[in-house]
Amino acid sequence: MDSFEWLNGYKIGFGLHHVDFTNPNRPRTPKYSAHFYYQIIKDSGFPKPDDEKIVYGHFPKDFIWSTATASYQIEGGWRADGKGLSIWDKFAHTPLRVFNDDNGDIACDSYNKVDEDIAILKQLKVTHYRFSISWPRVLPDGTLKHINEAGLNYYHRLVDALLAANIQPHVTLYHWDLPQALQDIGGWENETIILKFRDYADFIFSHLGDKVKLWITINEPYNIANIGHGYGAAAPGISFRPGTLPYIVGHNLLKAHAEAWHLYNDKYRAKQKGIISITINSDWSEPRNPYKQGDIDAARRVVQFYIGWFAHPIFNGDYSDTMKTIIRERSLAAGLPKSRLPEFSPEEVKWIKGTYDYFGFNHYTTVLAFPMEYGNLQHYDADRGAGTIADRTWLDSGSSWLKVSPFGFRKILNFIKEEYGNPPIIITENGISERGPIDLNDIHRSYYYEKYINQVLKAYMLDNVDIRGYTAWSLMDNLEWATGFSERFGLFYVNRSDPKLPRVAKSSVTLYSTIIKCNGFPDPAARPHECLNSVPEGTSAPITDDSVKFLGMKLSSTDAETGLNTTFALLIVAVFCIIGLSFCFFMTRKQSKQKYFVEAVYMERKF
Repeated sequence: MDSFEWLNGYKIGFGLHHVDFTNPNRPRTPKYSAHFYYQIIKDSGFPKPDDEKIVYGHFPKDFIWSTATASYQIEGGWRADGKGLSIWDKFAHTPLRVFNDDNGDIACDSYNKVDEDIAILKQLKVTHYRFSISWPRVLPDGTLKHINEAGLNYYHRLVDALLAANIQPHVTLYHWDLPQALQDIGGWENETIILKFRDYADFIFSHLGDKVKLWITINEPYNIANIGHGYGAAAPGISFRPGTLPYIVGHNLLKAHAEAWHLYNDKYRAKQKGIISITINSDWSEPRNPYKQGDIDAARRVVQFYIGWFAHPIFNGDYSDTMKTIIRERSLAAGLPKSRLPEFSPEEVKWIKGTYDYFGFNHYTTVLAFPMEYGNLQHYDADRGAGTIADRTWLDSGSSWLKVSPFGFRKILNFIKEEYGNPPIIITENGISERGPIDLNDIHRSYYYEKYINQVLKAYMLDNVDIRGYTAWSLMDNLEWATGFSERFGLFYVNRSDPKLPRVAKSSVTLYSTIIKCNGFPDPAARPHECLNSVPEGTSAPITDDSVKFLGMKLSSTDAETGLNTTFALLIVAVFCIIGLSFCFFMTRKQSKQKYFVEAVYMERKF
């Protein structure tokens, strides 16, 4: 237990139990470490927990296997063929906004590389491909006043090429690259954007809807509202009204989504026979100490303020009571006349509720929550009233916020089932990053996918969660928003030192394509499985021309590097040899002069 720690007194506690020294009874309270140590004693070691054991089985026959990208992150062609500017074009061209001042001007040049992208999708053996349409590429000023046919034709070519390869397109209408012209008149804060988004959706449905059967209206409204308009760490980079603007933007995003959904439902569904929904992202949250009620309550608030912010109005109707009560009470306590969270009218609640055909869900990691008091500050984090950390035993990634915690995936999938009436779920993003030196043997990504996808299988097989598909983020390394090209989520490496930007398969391609081919995890002990015995076709890294010219010879980059190092070493040796020879020559010449002088003196004396 905590005790008198010598010179440090009672400031430092080494104990498994906390002792309240302010209480004359000195009560002992077990810390989380006490429960952890108790479990070690009980288990006599560290047996693998049940939730970490692999479950063998298969997904449904029509299960969606996909991978995803976003327009600004891969397309490039930022001013090509009449494309308008987006808020990310402006944001990335603003100094110090994006790491290393990277931008998406060229990115992966997918605007000019449809064939190359289709080739690696076929190599991966996916059944679907999730990509987004750049709103300003097809409607440069965001409205129907000017239509950019060249931009629209790019998406026609992409969709046609996918269908020819027997890969179904899964299209996101909005993945963060708002036309700058609309931002100039208020962007998502201005209510007029709701009908402008509806017009944009109408235009896309009318031109591509006959070929596209899977739609997403808006990707991750939480990030648009809070990261872009609260923290200011993403476009449009607004951070000066964190207590009100994120909630206003979120309100308009929900209305815009509902408009697009009802438009498709009323005008296009009967003919085009597609399905449409929104994609919501969320971490799972566990209490930092599962034995403390304050931590348990904080973890619940984190989830309600994250996934619940947008899921509750769509799946249950209106914002959750948790959000409404907390934000209203804190607003009134600060002297405001009403809640900072906007209210839906009864008609709007009915209009928004039920605007889904499936639950599009992005998930990456889990956090540990604990209560945190922010005083009278008025912003999202203060409303949530919780801090979050990660367990230091969880494996790291290339992103500071992303820790490997597969167990949380199954838990949040079950949360969706219980909280929102077991809707059909399509996992629309899941993946892990790396940074630093390039290593195509990305064993950490293979480990991540194996563990996370197996948790999805457990949720489907053991918990009866209605899961219809899984999407790996991302197809290839790309511009990872404000972190630039430093964080890489791709199954394929993009060699940016080569102007051709070749796509090179990482080792995780083999793992993911095998899971796809097996449609899950067949038991290797039960019987031989063809999908496990054979290496998936084409999963080895494609041959790329990385040759360079060196001293008039064409060598590989590795050989050229070796040659350069060898030449440099020989040059150093040559320099030392020249110095040595020069020294010897100097000394020899000096000795010759001395000998000549001695002989001259001798001859002079002799005569």
